[in-house]
Amino acid sequence: MNITILGAGNSGLAMAAYLSLSGHTIALWNRSRKTIEQLIKTKTINCHGIVQGDATLALVTTNLEEALADADLAIITTPANAHRGLAERFSRALKKELTVIIAPGRTCGAIEFLHHYYLGDPSASPVVAETQTALLTSRKDSPVDATIYAVKDSVYLASADPDVTSNMILAGLPSCLSNHLVAAQSMIQTSIGNVSVVLHCAPLLLNSGWTECQNSTYKYYYDGITPRIAVFIEKIDQERIRVSEALGYRVESTKAWLRRSYHSEGDTLYERLQNTASYRQIEAPSTMIHRYIYEDIPYGLVPIESLGRSCGIDMTYSSLTIDLASRLMNQNFRATGRNLKDIGFTGFSPKKQGRHHDD
Repeated sequence: MNITILGAGNSGLAMAAYLSLSGHTIALWNRSRKTIEQLIKTKTINCHGIVQGDATLALVTTNLEEALADADLAIITTPANAHRGLAERFSRALKKELTVIIAPGRTCGAIEFLHHYYLGDPSASPVVAETQTALLTSRKDSPVDATIYAVKDSVYLASADPDVTSNMILAGLPSCLSNHLVAAQSMIQTSIGNVSVVLHCAPLLLNSGWTECQNSTYKYYYDGITPRIAVFIEKIDQERIRVSEALGYRVESTKAWLRRSYHSEGDTLYERLQNTASYRQIEAPSTMIHRYIYEDIPYGLVPIESLGRSCGIDMTYSSLTIDLASRLMNQNFRATGRNLKDIGFTGFSPKKQGRHHDD
């Protein structure tokens, strides 16, 4: 299959390597040429970890129309703050029907993408879906090196198209993807099921001193999420679950997600994190200027807090985390984050999209 990967960061580089080594023809697109300069020359990703080998890329480019021209499938792995701009670019560049998977969508990623895509009055109507989390647990070690620590089991995938079900999308995917994906019953499972808001935001904030210390490093999950921090983030998790219930579908807890995705056992969230083997090697960020803050808070926790407040739910722990991040980083994450009004949010039921015309 011809597959185009959008984004050459942690997830994108690993996904491109994984799919290439699985026998597929891969095009890799990135907005910034500097990021892919070396790959443009070598067209090879050195893959390490549980998937090893030199992964050959058919195309590496900053030209989106070129990247999409031969694609049977497009997978967006960019940070969530790039979804809007990429949707606008897609609107101009996409010339044929195509399945587009936003992996992951964070919170309401597919809804935002479709909203801005159709504002551009495009010529093609893609089938858009989102995943709950990234399929691969991975790190980008250099511009041409990626390490894959795990391929998750049973990652939820939800279609945003009322005429194309999640199962129909899965049926058209290669087995190296479909074997690790499960059709979601609702986009609530992928958007409010975004466990990154639990695992990434508060732990990094509460370890800011250790993170910025130049004389030490620590394992993010194993060292950074202590028993007390685990109890705190479970409060965020409980708020997230209550939001999903108010919207009509109860999502699983982060503890249950760890068992389903990694087969991790333990009576508490802390114990399951400690028993997640693929987390043992993951180093903590060395800076607070990191996607755990600048992506997962404004594009994950902020819209969940907004939904919770609109449903009359006490969001104390989520709000506290957003407030701490905003003050510590001198940013107004509520102002810069994903605004549900701005993306035309009216609910999680798939809706037929089309060109926008003036009345």
